[in-house]
Amino acid sequence: MKKQKQRLLLSATTALLVSGSAVHAESHQPPSYSQTGAQKITELKGTIDIINNKLLASGQLTNGAVGYATVGRVVIDDALDGGKITTAQFVAYEAALDKVVAHDYATAQDAKQLFTQEHTAAMNQLTLAVDLLTSATSVLATATSVSAVAAEADTKPEQVALQGMLQTDEYSIQASEVATYNDAVDNVEKYAQQAGAFMAAANNSDLTASIDSYTATNNLVAGNYTAITYTQNVDEFVITWSGNGTGWSGYLTDDMKDATAIYGANTYMQQNGTPIKDM
Repeated sequence: MKKQKQRLLLSATTALLVSGSAVHAESHQPPSYSQTGAQKITELKGTIDIINNKLLASGQLTNGAVGYATVGRVVIDDALDGGKITTAQFVAYEAALDKVVAHDYATAQDAKQLFTQEHTAAMNQLTLAVDLLTSATSVLATATSVSAVAAEADTKPEQVALQGMLQTDEYSIQASEVATYNDAVDNVEKYAQQAGAFMAAANNSDLTASIDSYTATNNLVAGNYTAITYTQNVDEFVITWSGNGTGWSGYLTDDMKDATAIYGANTYMQQNGTPIKDM
């Protein structure tokens, strides 16, 4: 039993590792001169790279420490400090993040640019939503893994052990965990839908021409909108300028994909990697 626990612990810590070498880096000091938007993004990337190096170092140090613990060697105090994110490094990241968020990047001059920017923003939200779903799935997958134990629980000691597992939070499913998981699925659908709609709109010349004509007639700049929404079940974009919302509907009918098509897209991507429009 002890050897089994040791193998499980070593296996779990291996998952923390990322290929490559840890880099010992100090906090990134922001330049004092006035920065362009691109320079602010570069600065932010530098602070993120430093934090990523810390995550890499933490994984390597944790794996080594668990290995030594398994065979009866003692790691010294502060041996894992190299994997910690320092206050200075976090402050540098936070400052760089604030500058990028606050910067006034180029305003879209036409409908295609507008939809392309919205697509990028929706894809960023989709990435976060997928991360949350992955986390929620992992929690439930741990609980459902008890099925393998249940399949082999054909003796009373094994059945008693199974009962004990089922009485722990880790190996039982809680209502809150189901709710979190379902919410995560909904958010993936929401942002995938939004991102797909914005990209389809950017590529729809009839739609962009109509919007460009509207903004020109009303002396508006496309990127100065205050709100934009897309409602799939009526296939309608509503864009608001100066408090007035205007709708465009019926342009994406041929771009709709149901669950059957989505399963098919998954199969195609597993076999071919890169997605295409007609998967």
